[in-house]
Amino acid sequence: MKLRLMLVGAGLLLVYGCAVQSVEPWQRDLLSEEHMQLVPDGVTNGLDEHIYFSKEASSGGQGVGGGGCGCN
Repeated sequence: MKLRLMLVGAGLLLVYGCAVQSVEPWQRDLLSEEHMQLVPDGVTNGLDEHIYFSKEASSGGQGVGGGGCGCN
């Protein structure tokens, strides 16, 4: 009984937990503001990446995947 309840609960989480929620038109102005961007200032980001590359002798690692060590 307990296993069945856990399976039903896991199934409900899989079905309803990953529901796609769209961004409404009136919310898009909030998401496009400068402080909501991943990289709000491109020049500062470029300088930071240059400093990291110069000091660490590697590139990458600023985004989601991998760094300069080759371990993705």
